[in-house]
Amino acid sequence: MHKPGIATPDRFAAQERFAEGAQFIGGRLTKGTSGRTHAVVDPATGEEVLTYELAGVEDVDAAVAAARAAFPGWSALTPGERSDALHRFAAELAECAEDFARAESLQCGKPLKLTREFDVPGTIDNTSFFAGAARHLQGQSAGEYSGDHTSYVRREPIGVVGSIAPWNYPLQMAAWKILPAIAAGNTIVLKPAEITPLTSLLFAQAATRAGIPDGVVNIVTGTGKEAGERLVGHPDVAMTSFTGSTAVGKRVAEIATATVKRLHLELGGKAPFVVFDDADLEAAVNGAVAGALINTGQDCTAATRAYVQRPLYDVFVEKTAALMETVRLGDPFAAGTDLGPLISHVQRDRVAGFVDRARAYARVVTGGEVPEGELAKGAYYRPTLVADAAQDSEIVQSEIFGPVLVVLPFDSDDDGIRLANDTPYGLAASAWSRDVYRANRATREIKAGCVWVNDHIPIISEMPHGGYKASGFGKDMSSYSFEEYTQIKHVMFDNTAVAAKDWHRTIFGDR
Repeated sequence: MHKPGIATPDRFAAQERFAEGAQFIGGRLTKGTSGRTHAVVDPATGEEVLTYELAGVEDVDAAVAAARAAFPGWSALTPGERSDALHRFAAELAECAEDFARAESLQCGKPLKLTREFDVPGTIDNTSFFAGAARHLQGQSAGEYSGDHTSYVRREPIGVVGSIAPWNYPLQMAAWKILPAIAAGNTIVLKPAEITPLTSLLFAQAATRAGIPDGVVNIVTGTGKEAGERLVGHPDVAMTSFTGSTAVGKRVAEIATATVKRLHLELGGKAPFVVFDDADLEAAVNGAVAGALINTGQDCTAATRAYVQRPLYDVFVEKTAALMETVRLGDPFAAGTDLGPLISHVQRDRVAGFVDRARAYARVVTGGEVPEGELAKGAYYRPTLVADAAQDSEIVQSEIFGPVLVVLPFDSDDDGIRLANDTPYGLAASAWSRDVYRANRATREIKAGCVWVNDHIPIISEMPHGGYKASGFGKDMSSYSFEEYTQIKHVMFDNTAVAAKDWHRTIFGDR
């Protein structure tokens, strides 16, 4: 038997680890009851690494029931007790870090150095942050805002949270949804993407080993149509948190409205990367390549639209293309690999379609092709730079979700900011300038939930993440996320024991 915390020499042994099933309900792994199976495929090789039984409606109902049963006990714990449990959880995750890194690389095709240095440490840091933040979750003391009465505000957990996570960052998205929810005293049922369930299941198992009670964290691995829609529409689920495309987010909102449950949506993005003519050119070029290619471009905050002020435009295009051409594609488990495959051949072909159609109206400077040889077996696509597209073109306006950066020139600062705002999305952006006043104007006027200055992509546990416009609403991470997972109650005391009588006389007169 594979011991938790010890990685296999090469790939993660998924079939062995989840032989009991890919559902985690009430503290144990079980098999799904839908009657259908699904395969997890290594996108680097096309090989199946796990075949499991999908969750059906009965599994969702069982998970919600387990979460509902666990809620009274978990929500009754003091913030300090929940904090202690989360500190143990963070320690458990650190013990199993290599397991998580290998499982995430296997199911997503991410380079192992990325999962080791970014995904897993970030998740452990999130857990440590919420362990501490749990002790600061409080209401607000108040005073006599109305004569002879004292008011205060209680902050209370909502109940059972139903969350749906995407396939691009399975581990981190599981953490972003589970941690603030349970730190605030809620219980949760999470549905990961059916193509990337491995690390969500490991995460729930680690929570149980850390002493978090059975039923507090549950995982149902099924399709969006069956398991996802049942979870969102379930009458015993008090809140839905969803991360994914804007189109699916609209469907989630439609279903959630029927039961008037709280809704948190983190949706698509098309992040602008605005380079003013006084920017540090080398830094901007390096930032553009890193920001565009992070996670093979499968990131809602990835740099996708570079707007470069005209004096720097030609040299920016030249240098960015040259740097992209040095990026090494390869086996995610090889030390020298910079960029792994896309999540699937379907996604690779979707990305290639955007680029192929753009050839009719724009210039593909570098990339735009599937590599030959051994890499052709996987879902690889070369880093791609597209220049001279029109602002209203498909490749500028639509979310591609691949290693593609589009570069367009602009003239005045007004034009650069206007173009940055000219898509339906508003999740993230960056501005590049040595002038503090220019940069500050950009941070104020660009409509996005995060605006970096002279950088693109870093996130930290203490600060919020979430979008404007069609990128959704609500915040992940930071203490602001507690606003999503708690509800506010006004409590008012009559200090005189006669005020109620006075109100009665005011409304009805003497009797």
